[in-house]
Amino acid sequence: MLAQTLSASVLGVDGVPVRVEVDVAFGLPGLTIVGLPGSAVQEARERVRSAIRNSGYEIPARRITVNLAPADLPKEGTGYDLAIAVGILAASGQIRDLDVETGLLGELALDGSLRPIPGAMALVAAIGEAGIHGVVVAPGNRWEAAAVRGVAVHAAETLGQAIGHLSGAHPLPPIEPTPLSDAAPTDAPDLCEVAGQPLARRALEIALAGGHNLGLVGPPGVGKTLLLRCAAGLLPPLCDDEAVEVSRIYSVAGLADRRRPLTRRRPFRVPHHTISTQALVGGGPRVRPGEASLAHRGVLFLDEALQFRTDALDALRQPMEAGVVSIARVDGALQLPARFTLLLAFNPCPCGWRNSGTGLCRCDDAVARRYAMRLSAPMRDRIDLWVQMTPGARRRTALDGNEASSAVARRIAAAWQRRHDRRQVIRPVAAAQTSLQRKVAAELERSARHYRLSARRVDGTARVARTIADLEGAGTVSVDHVREAIGYRARGAE
Repeated sequence: MLAQTLSASVLGVDGVPVRVEVDVAFGLPGLTIVGLPGSAVQEARERVRSAIRNSGYEIPARRITVNLAPADLPKEGTGYDLAIAVGILAASGQIRDLDVETGLLGELALDGSLRPIPGAMALVAAIGEAGIHGVVVAPGNRWEAAAVRGVAVHAAETLGQAIGHLSGAHPLPPIEPTPLSDAAPTDAPDLCEVAGQPLARRALEIALAGGHNLGLVGPPGVGKTLLLRCAAGLLPPLCDDEAVEVSRIYSVAGLADRRRPLTRRRPFRVPHHTISTQALVGGGPRVRPGEASLAHRGVLFLDEALQFRTDALDALRQPMEAGVVSIARVDGALQLPARFTLLLAFNPCPCGWRNSGTGLCRCDDAVARRYAMRLSAPMRDRIDLWVQMTPGARRRTALDGNEASSAVARRIAAAWQRRHDRRQVIRPVAAAQTSLQRKVAAELERSARHYRLSARRVDGTARVARTIADLEGAGTVSVDHVREAIGYRARGAE
């Protein structure tokens, strides 16, 4: 006999529907799984056997063949267990009147209970896109699954409960849709805690207001890390569509809060400098999102950036330009979303005291140059704002007059709204120059010749000038806006 059930597989950060076809035929008893199953899928044979037996059913003493279609798509993970078990029981005639138009997602324990799996949001969304309007998941996945609109989600604690629902004997109630929670407060430091450094504070505000990449260079203890960590409390909340997009990435990575999977808080990722290239941009045998994708629609902060692997830093060049990470494999290519704002902080030399004015640096010029070259010229070219921080700019007496994060966050949110109103959120960067007046464009061209800026830097400077105008509420870009933007770009030209 032949039976079919429906499950889904994760491909990158998206889900793909998978038909589980089960055939029970005469022959030597055994359970074979085909359709490019990974090791975790192959191990489902033992989990499914024990779960069926401990749930009060029998494994037929016949030849059982399970095909996961499409057969040319590699299958990984444990989420097919429930669909395989139900398919075996239906094909052997132990359950009848099976509702085959319900998705089945979950890992089976040996006693027949259901365990949660990563990527529930992407998997349920794939089932919904296939025209299926119902899905059974483990209780641990119910809130993630219910975050997908248009699909009725039912949580079954055991294989027996899932069968009772599918046969109509004991229907499970649908889970209420997961509400979109407000952005939770962060533990980020407040800007009023940063002593002095007005130029770096201004650069951070501009970077977050326009989504520009920022690099802070300076000796130890000058406040680079403290200042950039304040960014987590300055970002505007995610809109509804962005929240669903970001939450799906975290669901696939297994990092979603299962009770509150949908949140408006923008990501703020701070990976350690020992991170591998694959962990930073994504990849691996089972392609999973890296830190670049986990920072999508938010901020990626690399503290002590020159301590990172050079190849890992250079791997960020493509997502910084395109907003996606492209991963090519023998069996196909994937694209992972990675539209983030990059914040860098590092010392100017190995000892950290070069150009600090303290006289403590003992690094010769060759050593300092080799250290600086760990950040390649193409990467430097993609940094929109540079600030050299010095100990002299950090005055304790300035604490009293520093703005709090709440005031700066309001200006950033207003600038985001003005940019959104112009419909230039995802337009080519050169579009920022089309709104420049003739006099302003001439000033930009003169500065580009003087500092020998590349075409990318000219476009980036125009965008920074447009952001400065947005922060001031100006409708047009002025010469002063361009001059301030050039001041931040000149450091990157050295």
